[in-house]
Formats: sequence, C-alpha cells, structure tokens
Amino acid sequence: MNPTLLKMKISEHIQQHAEAFKAVSTYIGQNPELGNEEYKASTRLKQELESHGFRIEAPVLDIETAFVATYTSAKPGPIAAFMCEYDALPEIGHACGHHLICMMSAGAAIGLKSVIDEIGGTIRVYGTPAEETRGAKVPMAAAGLFDDCDFAMMAHPYYAYEESGISLAMDALQFEYFGQSAHAAASPQHGINALDAILQLFNGINAMRQQTRSDTRIHGIINHGGVAANVIPDYASAQFYVRSGSRSYTNELVERVKQVAQGAALQTGCRLEISNYEYSYDELITNQTLSETFTHNLMNHGISREEIHSGKDAGSLDLGNVSVRCPAIHPYVKITDEKHELHSIGFRDRAQEPQALEAMIFTATLLAETAFDVMTQPDLLARIRAEFDANVTASQ
Repeated sequence: MNPTLLKMKISEHIQQHAEAFKAVSTYIGQNPELGNEEYKASTRLKQELESHGFRIEAPVLDIETAFVATYTSAKPGPIAAFMCEYDALPEIGHACGHHLICMMSAGAAIGLKSVIDEIGGTIRVYGTPAEETRGAKVPMAAAGLFDDCDFAMMAHPYYAYEESGISLAMDALQFEYFGQSAHAAASPQHGINALDAILQLFNGINAMRQQTRSDTRIHGIINHGGVAANVIPDYASAQFYVRSGSRSYTNELVERVKQVAQGAALQTGCRLEISNYEYSYDELITNQTLSETFTHNLMNHGISREEIHSGKDAGSLDLGNVSVRCPAIHPYVKITDEKHELHSIGFRDRAQEPQALEAMIFTATLLAETAFDVMTQPDLLARIRAEFDANVTASQ
C-alpha cells in the first residue's frame, strides 16, 4: 500500500465529482430550511450518498430529517464518522455556511470510500439537523450512536483558518412565574405581580455574576412580560442561556441560578416553573492529536503555520456531546478573503460564491486525508484514543 498514491486517488475522486458536490451545496444554500424542517437538504444529501453506494438509515430516533449513511469495507478497520449540518437561520438563511459544512463531510466520505476497500474500515456520515437550536447530535450521542466510532470530524467555514478549539457547555432555562392579575390602579392590593418576579430574577443573576469564573456566560431575555400597563401581570417568563467551559461547573451555575429564581418567587409570592427549552450542550473537548493531523494535512497543501490561528469558540456546539463519546475535532477553514462574521448577511453572501465552493472541495479533501492517516496508522489511532480516554477521565 502506497499512502501517497492512495491520497492522490482520494483527491482525484473528489475532484471528479466536484461539480456535483457544488450543485448539491448550491441547491441547499438557495433553499434554506430551519432546524428539523430540512426536508429538501436531507433528501438531496441522502440521494447523493446513496448514489455512491452508501446505505441510508432514515429517519433516526424519530427525527425526520436526521440520517446515517454507512459504507463498510470487506476488510476490518476503524470506524470514521463525518458529520453534516444543514439547518439555516431565521430570516437570513445560510449565514453560518451549513450548506458548505454538509458537503464538506459528505464529499470527504465519498472521497475516502474510493480507497476504503483497500485499507479496510467503515465510513459513516451522520446527518444532524437543527444545530442552531435543538441540535440532533445531543439525542444521537445520548443514544450511543457515536460510541463505537474511532473518531468524528467536521469543519466549519470562516474567513480564516483556525484549529479546532473549545466551546462552552450550555443549559437553556425557561423561568415561568404565575401570579394574580388585578387592576393596577383600582385594586393593586389584590394582585401578585409576575413581572416583578422576573425583574428580581434578572437583578439576582446580575448580582451573582461577579462571583463566577471568567469563562461564565449567563444571558437572557424577557419573552413575556404582561399585556397591558394597567393590568398587574399574572404571568411572565424569561429564557436564559447558562454557559461555562465545563459541564460540571455549568451544572453548579444552573443550580445557583435556580436558587435565585426560587428566591424571586418567594419575594413576590408567585408560583415558579422551571424547564429546559432547548437541549443541553456539553463543552467541546478537541482531540489535539487528531487536530494536529488535520493541521498537518492543511500545511501539506501549502497553508503556512502563520495562517492557522489558535482555536477559540465563544459559543456552544452540540458537537460537544459527541466529543465526550469519541475523539472529535471542529476546525475552521477559510472560504472568503473578506472579514465577515458568522450569522451575518455578508458571510451568507460570500458563502454562496465560487471561492467558497472551491474551499468546500478543498476541505472535503483535507477531512478525507486526515481520516485516511488515522485509519492507516495504528500508532496514531492509539495516541488519539489514549488522549481521549485521559480527557474524558479528567472532565468527570
């Protein structure tokens, strides 16, 4: 087996189908769909993967737009996982470039398949809806769908190259207060003001922020505060994100925030109900050995070390829930020369341009080459696994 020749075969196979991959991405980009409503996107991706010999399982866990596409070689070997995201944002469409992400992963899997019968192993492509809201990776990870994977990868479009870094663990909490309505001028003594409870909740959370770690982020909105100024609100609610750099500390923060909420209920005489309005995300634990392998392939293609920035991510990713189940990475790749932030109109427009589509094909090649390296180098895979085991133990 000549690794250089096999990598060339992967690259040539991806280039051979590049126009088809671009067409799929362009179609998804021009037909944005919100989370768990990505019927066109998931159908188009499944069709493309099936046409290349992947066996499709869909839906998954009763999530209609989720899927798992699998190709298993006759030879035994590691299991490589590539993750597709394809949900859009409200009003501004694919301003996070998920139409590129999905074909980076699907294209990488198709490229790797061109050599998998020679090297041995299994390729899986996970279609994971609703990353922006109720990320499907959370229930998929909880159901053990990644537990037998040797590693999992995806890449994210950006205006620069950035190594896989960290993300914040997050809980999404809703606080609902129930009081008693009354005429605010004629009979206020008969009222129990639910909005007052919400205001006390915000004041209490603002007071506790000073006594938290520097990686803490707690931010919220009032999504219902009453209906008329002359009616004491009998119902009010707020939604908060509670985040930190670790699941264990986020759990501590959540309990403190809940105590503040209960205090606000006691102060005002309201009844309180607390619920999670979105899934809880774990922090991303980047596997540095796997990340370095990806970076090495990036540099092999002429990207200098100075162009690749250290990994940072101030937000939360449902990939975090995968990263505590198997080794995982989430690097960022440059798709435009213009500096537009994610979730902006400017980035959405740049992500539809020919430069972005070419970068998508390039990234598919990088992901496939990285998977090839891991699957053909047992010592590398062993180091990846040893790091993963150590990280998971340390995080518990």
